Order: sequence, then structure tokens, then C-alpha cells
Amino acid sequence: MQIIRADLKFPTPLPQAFQRVAEKRLSVAIYIHDLSPGGVERQSLVLARELRGRDVDVSLVVHQLRGELIPLLPEGIPVVNLDSQRTLQDVLLLRRYLRAEHPSVFVANVDHNNVAASMAHALAGSGTKLVICQHNPLSSGYHATVNWKHRVVPWCYGALSGYIDHAVAVSDGIANELIRHAGLPAAKVSTISNAVIGEDFQSRAAEPVTHPWLANRDRPVFVTAGRLVEMKDHRTLLRAFALHVRHHPARLMVLGTGPMLDALRGEASRLGIAGDVDFAGFVPNPLPYMRAADAFVLSSRSEGFGNVLIEAMGCGTPIVSTDCPYGPADILARGRYGLLVPMQDPEALASGFSRVLAEAERWPAALLRTRANEFTYEACADAYCRLFRRLAQPGPAVANHYGNG
Repeated sequence: MQIIRADLKFPTPLPQAFQRVAEKRLSVAIYIHDLSPGGVERQSLVLARELRGRDVDVSLVVHQLRGELIPLLPEGIPVVNLDSQRTLQDVLLLRRYLRAEHPSVFVANVDHNNVAASMAHALAGSGTKLVICQHNPLSSGYHATVNWKHRVVPWCYGALSGYIDHAVAVSDGIANELIRHAGLPAAKVSTISNAVIGEDFQSRAAEPVTHPWLANRDRPVFVTAGRLVEMKDHRTLLRAFALHVRHHPARLMVLGTGPMLDALRGEASRLGIAGDVDFAGFVPNPLPYMRAADAFVLSSRSEGFGNVLIEAMGCGTPIVSTDCPYGPADILARGRYGLLVPMQDPEALASGFSRVLAEAERWPAALLRTRANEFTYEACADAYCRLFRRLAQPGPAVANHYGNG
């Protein structure tokens, strides 16, 4: 692994790693905030590894080299650590990087990093093509719980649209928002579903799980996984679970970390369910927990896509999910592959806990695994490759037909 630290003051001449002579084959640089254990970060690492396997030169550019996913960095892929304190400071660093490296395609991910990349692209004046990836909704409802800096993102996209060569959305709903709310031309927007199922998926899912609740089960165990943040709505999840266990003994495992951990622990205590809820923290491989669970639960108010639903299906585990925008209804095919309940409704979700157990035969493991296999690493990487190769070639504007399902 090659790590380059980029400072605000670059030495003269530039480091040798920034002086590579441009090659004819496709080169792609992927820009992410850091390597925290989130879906975007995992997706970026998967894409980098898959592109490299397709004879593409790949580099990773990070705002800061930190996070639990650092050990998962693909071997042999250079990492450029901007090591800046604020995303805005990345702009000039990225401008210098683009002028020095000239990648065929520069891929940015998530709101503020997309804006910083667009500004850098505008200032660089290079022949690199910029692709921004939108993993979360842009609508005011999604951003109601965050600060004003997120609410101006659609306006920034619109103002910088002339410097955005293409935008990839992880669901059709987000693609429509990029067109409606950000004003991007429809011809510049594609939907490419996330990569979730790799060749090693089943072997990782089959790893043993030693947690006593799963190894020595005496009652049903529900599992959820995700960042402990407001939009995942774990409060509703805990209230629903408290209603469920009044009449049906059960346990709930919450996989993930985040700023709401202490508040959620306090909520579990207040509801009298602390002994039946385990906040297990960051789990490097959550698949065995999903496989061993009686059901997987998602309580979100909003999802850009919903990788965890596909992971649970790939493990053959029944699902109860809120019918939030935008991913769950599409992934679960309006209930064919799992149970959908209204958002922010503890009573409806509590009923879902009972129903998903009582009606589990509606979703046999083989059916769920077949559905999950529609969202493979290969399908996602092939879709991105088609897009990147078209963008890298001179010619007319790229139409929006790169999706993988």
C-alpha cells in the first residue's frame, strides 16, 4: 500500500508519485472522506478492488486517513491522504492533484465531498472527467435533522453542474432528486445499484458466531445494523421492541456505532428493555449475526439504497423494514422479499416483529438469496466501467443507461 501525504504547500518539484506520465489505459481516482465503517466507504473499497481487477489504474484520495476500515484497503492501490482539517481545504489540494495526476475519471462521494470535488474540477481546468456519486436523498425531509450546510448541497450541485460530467445515484428515487432538486440534466444522471454480494459472501456469512444469545438461543433474536444516527431512527426501533417483548420474549442486537449510542442506551433503560438489547458496537463482519438471527430489522426514516437488506437476504434471513424512501420498497419488491411497515410508527413495527416470525415461510432462504444475487460486485463494477470508458472517450454527451438493475 502506497500512502502519499498531500499538504497545502506542495514541494517543488512535486513528489515523484504525482509526476506519473499519463498512460493510455483508463485511470480512476476515487475520493472519499475517510475510512469510517459506513456503506459509502465499503462501496468505494469494493469498487477500487473490482476496477483494478479489470485492468484499470485506481487510486484512492481521502480527506483524512482514519477509520476502522483501514485494514481493508486493497493491496497495491495508492492512497493519497490530503490530511486536511476541513472539507473546504480539500479544494486546492484536489486542484493540484488533478493538474498533476490527470486521471481519466475522478469519482467523488457524498454531499460536501462532491461539492469540493466539483469546485476543484472547475479550478483545475484539466481533461479529467468528474463523476459525483449520491448515496443519500437531497430532499428537505432527509436534511431536516442536519445543519444548513447539508441543505445547500442541491443548490451547489446546480451552480456547479457545468463542471459535473456525470452523476451516479444508488436508486431511481435519488436520481430523480438530482434532476428535480439539483437541476442536473437527465442525460447526466444514471442509477447504478450498490455492490453487495461478492465471491466470498457465503464464506463470510458462514463464519461462526460466538455471541451467547445466538449460540445458545432460548428465544427469538432480532438483529439490526447501521450507524447510530437520527435518520436510522433507532428510537422507534427500541419503542417497537419494548411493545413486542411485553407479550413475546425476544432479544435485539444492535450492530454499529455512532453519536447516539449513549442516548439510545438511556432510552433502552427507560423502556425497561436494557437486559434484552445488546449494543454490540462495530462488528467487522456482521454477516454471521444476520445469518444466525431469526429476523433482520431496519427502522430508518430514509435510505439512499439499503445495503444491509441485501446482506440479510444473502444470508437467507427474513426482513422487516420501514417503507422509507428510497431503497427498501425497491429492494424488497413491495413486500415480495420482506415485510414493509410505515415509518416512525412503533405499533406498526412491533406488529412487524410478530408477523415476520409468524409468516417466515413466505420468504424462504433460497428465494431471498436468489434476489440478493442480483446485486453483485461484478454487476456494479461492470456498470461503472461502461460509464467511465464512455466518459473517457471524446464524443457526445453520455446518456443515462448504465444501471445494473
